[in-house]
Amino acid sequence: MTGITVLVTGVTGYVGSELAGRLASHPGVDRVIGVDAALPGVAARARLGNAEFARADIRNPVIAKVIEAAGVDTVVHASTSVRASGSAAGSMAKEMNVLGTMQLLAACQRSSGVRNLVVRSTSAVYGSSPRDAAVATEDTVAHSVPSTGPVRDAIDIEGYVRGFGRRRPDVRIAVPRFAEIVGPTVRTPLTNYFSIHPLVPVVAGQDTRIQLLHETDVVALLEHLVHGDFAGTVNAAGDGAMTITQAIRRAGRIPLHIPQPALEGFGRTVRLLRFGGFSATGVRVPPNSRVLDTATLRQKVGFTPAFSTVAAFDDFVTRLHPVLDARSVRAAELRVAAALGVSAEPDGPWLHPSSSSATSTTTPDLPPDPGSIAAGRPGSGSAPARRLFSVGGEAARRSPGGAPRPGSRQR
Repeated sequence: MTGITVLVTGVTGYVGSELAGRLASHPGVDRVIGVDAALPGVAARARLGNAEFARADIRNPVIAKVIEAAGVDTVVHASTSVRASGSAAGSMAKEMNVLGTMQLLAACQRSSGVRNLVVRSTSAVYGSSPRDAAVATEDTVAHSVPSTGPVRDAIDIEGYVRGFGRRRPDVRIAVPRFAEIVGPTVRTPLTNYFSIHPLVPVVAGQDTRIQLLHETDVVALLEHLVHGDFAGTVNAAGDGAMTITQAIRRAGRIPLHIPQPALEGFGRTVRLLRFGGFSATGVRVPPNSRVLDTATLRQKVGFTPAFSTVAAFDDFVTRLHPVLDARSVRAAELRVAAALGVSAEPDGPWLHPSSSSATSTTTPDLPPDPGSIAAGRPGSGSAPARRLFSVGGEAARRSPGGAPRPGSRQR
């Protein structure tokens, strides 16, 4: 055998099972072992393809025996979960995330054959308070760190990984920090938030930017890191960003602006009426206006996501049942704005209003956004607006019908 032997955790989910199946079909890979505490379902087994499956809980020291017996030289820890709802789910997630990672790293440290380690992380480690940076590079440090919760777990996990790197400097370690992940199979508090209908509550006066990454790009990047030689931490997000209200309209819902003090009372009323699955906690799910600098991803890792933020979101909402057509929502909004004598918000992806770039990456020009022209915003005149940072190409590929659509995906 001349190829590598890979162990992938979390293969009952889409990311782990799809990654294991793709690696197993690669000519440079001799063997792939997928591990999970539960048995994979029918869809996950189909995605695993030629990969082997070992039912093992990474919180148990038995994972070390699996690594040694199979002669694993590359470990991909893809099972970390960065969000959980409910105290019971949060406790289980903490056990799987923190204790499972500690046990897995201990097994890798004892194995002399392990040479490559890829650990999935999250952009939530940059913080979400107003004191934290609006544009985060890999060197950005959070000013506000929670004492508990999944964000605290992610920060602790990265600390354990750095400690492992000091003890095993011979192991190449790559840590991708993913933006919010969306896609047809993803179920997170963020996707649940956009599934509320027909009115999606928004905190009045807050219209934060969001940046997304499609689930297939998550798999593609992990595969790229396995076969590449990059070592270090890297931000991963789709091109561009959009605001919460723009996303709500694209989902065929109607944004309902509610003052923050009234959220709890409104939530109780709606729950009594069994209407829309609203919760006050859910309204606070969308992250603060934090955008990732992805220069390292494109320049050093050599990877470009196939889906922009807008294209990833549009692919996600195809599984939703829109209450109204997105164009109808936008048309009604424009009519109301005109009747009130005010300018409507732009409906396209968020654009940086100045020509200065927040990162070292050169940003290509974009045509001016029609909403920006109507609002008289900077950058809406003769000079086209610019993205905060970007990669060459359109913000979203277009289908013949004119809607942003990505390229074909392999399932």
